[in-house]
Amino acid sequence: MKTFAIISDIHGNLDAFEAVLRDIEALSITEIFSLGDNIGYGPEPEAVIQRLATLKIPSVLGNHELAVTDPSELDWFNPVARESLRKTVAMLSEDSIDIIQHFPYCRVHDAYRFVHGFPPDSPVVYQFQASTEELEQTFATLDERLFFTGHTHYPEIIESIDGKIGRYEFPEGIRHLNPDGRYIINVGSVGQPRDGNNNAKYVVFEPETHTVELRYIPYDVEAVVAKILAAGLPESHATRLR
Repeated sequence: MKTFAIISDIHGNLDAFEAVLRDIEALSITEIFSLGDNIGYGPEPEAVIQRLATLKIPSVLGNHELAVTDPSELDWFNPVARESLRKTVAMLSEDSIDIIQHFPYCRVHDAYRFVHGFPPDSPVVYQFQASTEELEQTFATLDERLFFTGHTHYPEIIESIDGKIGRYEFPEGIRHLNPDGRYIINVGSVGQPRDGNNNAKYVVFEPETHTVELRYIPYDVEAVVAKILAAGLPESHATRLR
């Protein structure tokens, strides 16, 4: 039975990423996908990219990776994030930059679509920006039944059943999906959650049981806070983790 682990927004937080990987290893996971923003904000972007490469975890392009591939995209970020990204790029090896440059805007696998921001392939559009009409149009024009997204750092489930749209918070635990429904599932953030709980988060999807599970994974937040400050990154990146 195939079981997927979907991770997103690691943001250079290697400690959180390794905690999630240990949890994944303990489960019967057959495939792992990253939804991008593996870098930015955090102190160890190089190690995160190399870990993804070593484990052969496929990733899509996040908005932070987009700024690496196209520096003109830096103008999209606020001044603090822009300066942080410049420092992040300086931490990356040529090999890691090359890896990032080969990330696609989206991936389709087993009739599921993986994208950082919003379907079909945007790394910059936030899910909360989509109106009900835009959601209806997305479901009407794309073939996949499930879409996995990140970008907001906030877990959420958008459901379409018989053309009716529903939006729901996605708390820790298992959620059963309607086999006749279609869904956009925001998996939250591994390395910088913004939902009021500072555990690392990722989603396990089991196609045969039609379930998604949001898992909360504890790690040493204060160790990462210290690394961020030692790296000379903005203090706000550290305090946001607490």
